[in-house]
Amino acid sequence: MTVARSLALAAAFLVAAGQAAAQAIRGFPDALLEAQRQREQLARDVPSADSLRVRLRLLSEDPHHAGSEGSRRVADLILARFRSFGLDARLERFEAMMPIPIARTVELIAPERFTARLVEPHIPDDKDSGDAGQLPTYNAYSPDGDVTAELVYVNYGTPEDYKLLDSLGISVSGKIVLARYGRSWRGIKPKVAAERGALACIIYSDPRDDGFWFNDVYPEGPMRNEFGVQRGSVMDMPRYPGDPMSPGWASVEGARKLPMTEVRTFSPIPVLPLSWSDALPLLRNLGGPLVPDAWKGAVPTTYHIGPGPARVRVALRFDWQTRPLWNVIARIPGSRWPNQWVVFGNHHDAWVNGAEDPLSGMVAVEEMARSLGALLRTGWRPERTIIIAGWDGEEWGLLGSTEWAEKHAAELKANAVAYINSDTNNRGWLSPAGSHSLEWFVREVARDITDPKTQQSVLDALLERQRELRQTNPQADTMFALGALGSGSDYTAFLDHVGLASLNLSYGGDANAGIYHSIYDTFDHYTRFMDTTFAYGVAEAQTLTTTALRLASAPVLPFEFQSAARTYSRYVDEIERGAKATSATSSLDLSAVRQALARVASAAERWEAVCARVASLTEAQIRRNTRQLADVNRMLYQTERALTNDAGLPEREWFRHLIYAPGFYTGYGVKTMPGIREAVEDVPSVEAAQREAARVAAALELYATRIEQAAQALEQLR
Repeated sequence: MTVARSLALAAAFLVAAGQAAAQAIRGFPDALLEAQRQREQLARDVPSADSLRVRLRLLSEDPHHAGSEGSRRVADLILARFRSFGLDARLERFEAMMPIPIARTVELIAPERFTARLVEPHIPDDKDSGDAGQLPTYNAYSPDGDVTAELVYVNYGTPEDYKLLDSLGISVSGKIVLARYGRSWRGIKPKVAAERGALACIIYSDPRDDGFWFNDVYPEGPMRNEFGVQRGSVMDMPRYPGDPMSPGWASVEGARKLPMTEVRTFSPIPVLPLSWSDALPLLRNLGGPLVPDAWKGAVPTTYHIGPGPARVRVALRFDWQTRPLWNVIARIPGSRWPNQWVVFGNHHDAWVNGAEDPLSGMVAVEEMARSLGALLRTGWRPERTIIIAGWDGEEWGLLGSTEWAEKHAAELKANAVAYINSDTNNRGWLSPAGSHSLEWFVREVARDITDPKTQQSVLDALLERQRELRQTNPQADTMFALGALGSGSDYTAFLDHVGLASLNLSYGGDANAGIYHSIYDTFDHYTRFMDTTFAYGVAEAQTLTTTALRLASAPVLPFEFQSAARTYSRYVDEIERGAKATSATSSLDLSAVRQALARVASAAERWEAVCARVASLTEAQIRRNTRQLADVNRMLYQTERALTNDAGLPEREWFRHLIYAPGFYTGYGVKTMPGIREAVEDVPSVEAAQREAARVAAALELYATRIEQAAQALEQLR
């Protein structure tokens, strides 16, 4: 039987199994199902819209960027909240280099004079937009600099955009580039510009991307107004996230730090964000060719590429200091397997007030903690230890979570079952992504949560949405599937560096807005235009709570590997098609990877057959086999570690996962099987791709071995 045929039959089997056992919960025997379902329902009844609203108002009351007293205040509020539920909670302090601007100037020197305002004005209808303590508009980790040069418009500033400039004979060497936000992560824009010889980079928010092109602007509507600016880090996170001065080790007080000259993640050239009102005079004074249609935004002027005659000065100066980070860590000890950890996290720092990003997710995590606290008062204890974190410094480059994961890496590798992340949450559909060994588990959770809008299951609502999208996009998937994780939130260190099976769970997609990383991300904006009734905050809290109760209490962890085998096989197909289309890689041989995947598929099938016996386990058997089940479960959660390699990816050794990573030139966007894929797509080299294919094949062979070991150990239970 071919691998494709085997995987197709496995997929059909999984669907049929799901239909036949709609009320089953993976990993739980029939004897425990009723008690588990009653417990889950009790916990899901706890989250409340009123509670979410009160907490969002409180936590978003003032600006609280990482390194500030505001961030410490929010951490203290979350700490007190966790403790009020009876949780063992504390603050864990780290530190990181976090530069704050001292001086910012963008001036149009010729052919006319203009000085950018670089200010987002207070809106009287929104009191928080006028709060004291707001960070100015800037891009963190830009270097100091004072540059004057001709301007070139580079569209989104992606590698593809520069290929078009090359075809037109336009160089950015010795120039300042003007890019619009979108299509790629902001840190990629100055990175690629610098590789092309640019001296500085300006990034502006075009109304065609998040402004009046879509809807009324704030305060009349939800979109970015002419003065709105997107702050954000331009750290080169595809190299490594976390404190730039301590790659791979925890940045605690007294720890060694790299010299500034050895840091590899600072932006190579000065970079600053603008509103479209500040960008208008710059665009208006560009000459040269007209842009192609795909490059046209909605700023009211004709778009030209340049270079010049617009001549611009960019002058930036920063206060480079190490500042504190305050992670909130709560722990519920496990009663049966305390050395197996289920870890949850959401960051609490924001660029300004951060009602949507991140506090809409943080208050849902608080409600999850409140639900678990309510169960604790009934005498319930989880079988495994639950850890709940409120991370600091995410916005700057995943600082708090990375430093914590680096400090506790050995414990996490030994003990952690999975990491579950949440971040921004608003109105819409569940948007799950993560390790594909947890795909079936997430499907079951979605099956058992009620969608606030339709009152059907979250799973059915999502599948209905996917069928709607298929009508306009033939590539849209109509089956439930996890997305793959790249970067951009706090799961990165846990998945890509430590090798934990990870998930990112949140709702969204039905509330278009343009206040991202601006002073207008406030309680007033959120309650007017986003999750206005907090119904999706309740759904998020219920989703996280159900996830916690199942992962922390299942006698056999709910890992399932046929979805992983099927998904990884698709990645190989994609890479092979790309390789054949490029002369430099057309001879790439992926047969070893396919053979390893065939073994994974076979091991996954065996695991499913053995796993069927879980349904008939009795409570007496579980008690009698506590130690053996601990071994089985350890083998299961160690499967994800098999997909990592301590040598890391080429040119970025911090990233150790061989299946998932952010792309070197995508930033947030995932590159699956990144070592092979980037050797095919970015700098084609059949030799490099073949070396990476050998490493992936070896990792998949080890993955299959660990699945087989778990199956053998479970078979031996008596």
